[in-house]
Amino acid sequence: MSFFTIHDGKTFKCFGTAQDHKRVYEGDKGKNTGGMGAYSPSRLINAELEKKIINKIILPTLEGLKEKGSEYKGFLYTGLMIVDNEPYLIEYNVRMGDPECQTILPKLKSDLCEIILNCCDQKLGEFEIEWHNKKSLCIVLCSKGYPDDFKKNVEIENLNKILLNSNEFLYHAGTAKVNDKIFSIGGRVLNFVNISDNFSEARDNLIKKINSLNWSGGFFRKDIGHKVIEK
Repeated sequence: MSFFTIHDGKTFKCFGTAQDHKRVYEGDKGKNTGGMGAYSPSRLINAELEKKIINKIILPTLEGLKEKGSEYKGFLYTGLMIVDNEPYLIEYNVRMGDPECQTILPKLKSDLCEIILNCCDQKLGEFEIEWHNKKSLCIVLCSKGYPDDFKKNVEIENLNKILLNSNEFLYHAGTAKVNDKIFSIGGRVLNFVNISDNFSEARDNLIKKINSLNWSGGFFRKDIGHKVIEK
């Protein structure tokens, strides 16, 4: 599970959870990737676990930084393994993750700029971060061959035909615009995100969007969120 917090040097606030899918093939098989998709919130999070994460990992981390003379400002991405509702730390990142960031931010109701400015001014404690009570799911469209060798500079046609509703988002990752045309230049190319009342509906809508793009140079996992979606 990925657990996010945001810090202003004096205080911090929780900034959501997500679960990503690292393996390239469906059923969580194949090589590790940067992330084939994600969903938020994590199926593992609960009030008791959140309290344990804060008390056992976040607060001791901040105390250790303080002892070294550092007052941390910014996002803290805490990568965790959860065993019997106990959190175990794997890694830190001093940023939001990818594709977790694309999954979490669409649920944010507050203005992100205001949040960041309050962090810079050490006024985060005075600011209430508000969220939409929705579930979010992200599917990554990758270049064929990824994470091994893949072709670059492949044109992605039909992007202008993708019509997005207010609850749908399309983020560019490994793309470049040349003469008003979009080309793939990376392994992970596009991030399709949907926020909905349930994960199943979100995933079904995203698969329809990706299929309508009909890009022959790409592939994606159709089972993102399989642990929280009943077959």
